[in-house]
Amino acid sequence: MEDLLDAAVGENAAWCAAVCRTHDIAGSDADGVWASARRTPLLYPDAITLEPGRSPEAVLGRVDTSAGCSVKDSHADLDLGAHGFRVLLEGRWLTWPGVPEPDGWVAVRSAETFATWHAAWGGPDGVLVPALLDDPSVSVLARYAGDRLVAGLIGHRADGVAGLSNAFGLVSAADWRAAVGAVQVAAPGLPVVGYESGDDLDPALDAGARDLGPLRVWLR
Repeated sequence: MEDLLDAAVGENAAWCAAVCRTHDIAGSDADGVWASARRTPLLYPDAITLEPGRSPEAVLGRVDTSAGCSVKDSHADLDLGAHGFRVLLEGRWLTWPGVPEPDGWVAVRSAETFATWHAAWGGPDGVLVPALLDDPSVSVLARYAGDRLVAGLIGHRADGVAGLSNAFGLVSAADWRAAVGAVQVAAPGLPVVGYESGDDLDPALDAGARDLGPLRVWLR
């Protein structure tokens, strides 16, 4: 389980780095922290702790700490309250067991379909861009009911695992099981990992997820 947690954290940092590269932003790993000196896209942290026990100084010394700075505290053991930050969210790292092959999920392959996927996702414009379709480690996946796109997610392969992120339209445990199955089809043989918080956490757990541990996101 500890190895899976390390892999989940590493994959998530690699995914954030992949998004940053599509915006010509280059982060780097050092001393157990991934960080970008240049402000990252909306929804993506400026720094991610890769190992427990990192100090605030080790993290904040590598980023732009002006208003809007965010830090993913991957082991929920960092206190940035005295540095002008507040906890934006608290979540849990998860891994899911194998599930049957899903129904209705397909890979997004064109910029036109990606635009439809992005609109359904509902995130800020310009954060996720069609260039992600050219990254062999990334699978943008969509689920259809007839001709209507009703759910989606991104699968990303790194550190020997497949990350599940940017999910939308997953309401029930059955939805989550199908989503996990879609990632497993895109990344055969790899454990599926991710993190969830808020209203998405319970159905994700009900889908058979194992809890790998806590995380926090801090925002200034």
